[in-house]
Amino acid sequence: MTSIWIFNQYNMPPEYGHLNRHFNFGKYLNRMDYKPVVFVGSFLHNVNRQMIHENVPYKKYENCEYPYFFVKTCDYSKSKLKRVYAMFEFYRNIFRTTRHMDKPDIILGSTAHPLVAIAAIRLAKKYGCESIVEVRDLWPESFVAYNIIKKNNPILKLLYLGEKWIYKNADKLIFTMEGGRDYIIEKGWDKEQGGPIDINKVHHLNNGVDLEVYDHDKNHFVLDDEDLNDEESFKVIYTGSIRKVNKIDKVLDVAKVIRDKNIKFLLWGEGDQLESLKKRIINEGIDNVKFKGRIDKKKIPYITSKAQLNIVFGENMPLFRFGVSMNKMFDYFASGKPMLFTFKVKYSLIDKYSAGIELENSNAESIAQNILYIKNLKQSTYDNYCRNSRKAAVDYSFNNLTNSLLNIMNSQN
Repeated sequence: MTSIWIFNQYNMPPEYGHLNRHFNFGKYLNRMDYKPVVFVGSFLHNVNRQMIHENVPYKKYENCEYPYFFVKTCDYSKSKLKRVYAMFEFYRNIFRTTRHMDKPDIILGSTAHPLVAIAAIRLAKKYGCESIVEVRDLWPESFVAYNIIKKNNPILKLLYLGEKWIYKNADKLIFTMEGGRDYIIEKGWDKEQGGPIDINKVHHLNNGVDLEVYDHDKNHFVLDDEDLNDEESFKVIYTGSIRKVNKIDKVLDVAKVIRDKNIKFLLWGEGDQLESLKKRIINEGIDNVKFKGRIDKKKIPYITSKAQLNIVFGENMPLFRFGVSMNKMFDYFASGKPMLFTFKVKYSLIDKYSAGIELENSNAESIAQNILYIKNLKQSTYDNYCRNSRKAAVDYSFNNLTNSLLNIMNSQN
């Protein structure tokens, strides 16, 4: 039986949050008679919950069909320095956790930060097995895109060197965004341009949705909400963090343009921008936007399935030329309702499946115009959007994604 170790500091079991990609891979690998072992950080990211209170390097999670381990990291919720320290903790303790375990056949390290990838490469060399690095964020490139680090900062050059080393030394690379090959070629790191990286070992495997769980939760966790269950209104729904980076303030500008009492903007989630946006609603007399606060994840399928349109706010960025891999997008696909992105991305699944609209212009007037366009569609055209959305969810269900992962693992490159 093939043993597959998976490292991802920021993964978690579904009952604690939404970062479940590798929990789901482990679930379906186990059903397919493989032997997955998943290792995650003990402090659950964005949930602020510590899973290990004892002075031990790791702890087994018991509510799971296969071996799933929490690796000790500190509580970093109130300190950026502690978050960096937690990365080194995870790296150090992953070696302590695995040293007495049976040798794996494959090690997959998923990079929210580079130390996870380095651990996967080092341990794979130690055991003489295959290393796979999964790239979920272009971490040095994202720092530039979000203006966290200036282009001329020498630290950035060191980060790029580290990234290049990882890509060179991993046996295989999986990018969640489809433009991973474009990124390497653009950097001049591929062998055809004299670089060290064989482009043939670069693969793509996007995020997805566990439809088994989504459909169960949609039917069993119904939310009694007057606005949500209003069958007469056209509901534009957002679920997720209410933070500046997600450009949620756009919803208020759009609502002021539309001023249609038959259109309701309903948003579930919390974040550091929530209170200021609520004040704007009062001060500016906006009556068709409601912030519903935090919601149990199990109720999100019911919420998104009650929408007439699910929406993702944002602005066009150069980084999107490599594609995107948002978890939210696949939950929206699963709802079987059309989706609106207020920005444009390359390798668009929304365009590929004709499941909604992406905008070149993300100003309030353009967003409002396209919401009204969806609202006024003929029923047959609207139903096509709905069918196409659900088709995308089926194609990107974790059952299918796990088969794709196995094909990559079994490939020669």
